[in-house]
Amino acid sequence: MAILLTGITAATMTGGYGLIPDAALLIEGDRIAWTGPRSDAPKGHETLDFKGRLVTPGLIDAHTHIVFAGNRAAEFERRLQGASYEEIARAGGGILSTVTATRAATEDDLIAQALPRLDAMIAQGTTTVEIKSGYGLTIADELKMLRAARRLGQLRPVTVTATHLAAHAIPPEYKGNPDAYIDDVAIPSLRAAHAEGLVDAVDAFCETIAFTPAQVDRLFTAARALGLRVKLHAEQLSDLGGAQLAARHAALSADHLEHLSPEGIADMARAGTVATILPGAYYTLRDTTPPPIAALRAAGVPMAVATDCNPGSSPMTSLPLAMNMACTLLRMTPEEALLGTTTHAARALGLTDRGTLAPGQRADIAIWDAGHPAELSYRIGAEALHKSIIGGRL
Repeated sequence: MAILLTGITAATMTGGYGLIPDAALLIEGDRIAWTGPRSDAPKGHETLDFKGRLVTPGLIDAHTHIVFAGNRAAEFERRLQGASYEEIARAGGGILSTVTATRAATEDDLIAQALPRLDAMIAQGTTTVEIKSGYGLTIADELKMLRAARRLGQLRPVTVTATHLAAHAIPPEYKGNPDAYIDDVAIPSLRAAHAEGLVDAVDAFCETIAFTPAQVDRLFTAARALGLRVKLHAEQLSDLGGAQLAARHAALSADHLEHLSPEGIADMARAGTVATILPGAYYTLRDTTPPPIAALRAAGVPMAVATDCNPGSSPMTSLPLAMNMACTLLRMTPEEALLGTTTHAARALGLTDRGTLAPGQRADIAIWDAGHPAELSYRIGAEALHKSIIGGRL
């Protein structure tokens, strides 16, 4: 079935916004067949008139942790009283408190708790979501999380990509012995997940409270031997050279990057690694060291923007809000923020069939009660989505 969208302002996201005023867009099946000025539109198709509304590619959230149990509101209070993220983590809180709740939950429990988060994302224009494991930290519990992520993609029309993140934290039973954890849990769970078809990419947390570059390197070597692409939580709290490590492994992305060095920027630029900016964590942790946006821009490193939705440092489901934060707190431009949740976010997930409004692309489309794409970053917490088309279905 073919349908022609008319009466739209199309932000094609080709060459920046790629704006086409008074545009039309033809969908055939689950693909975009044509887009351009309405005066040039192909004839003979059923039409939907959106009365001047803004149309963009569906938003892509390239970094989330939405499968987990429980919440960490008590830690939020502790941070407001002066405790740092690192202090809470070293005292057994942080990620490990979520690990305890997630281990106790069944797969069905995890899905029931994650679905409202996913629905909130869809209601804000998200049509593709990356979901990480990393709160199980045993082979069985990491697989449980990845199975839940796959099932979420079956329960809703959005595309879900699953990322193995067993190297997220060191569980209590391996305290003081992270190398054994990599050998006993992280790499075996990765191989088991790959054998079961549960993993699209592999991530790790390279940080003083998590894993060293050498330990991550062993995991990434195992991942690439399986033919899997990698990405990395890098330089969030300190500069351990994670971005350089990610670049050496041709990583899809390096994420957070508040303490990214000039050398890391240069290596990412050479490798084509996307910088995924996560303003929700920067905001929630009240960080004062922003990622080097101007330097990334000058080096030509593509920048994605994601919610980092997680129970501790970024309990946020709205990509438009993340775009606003990226502009207001981190000095990205509205154009960069929208590229970061469409074209560059697709690149951060290794997806080539979405992120622009161009012929042959998947018909994942967001229709907004707005006239110009800058409005999506300008508004704070607005409910601007009019409708979504996902895989050609309204």
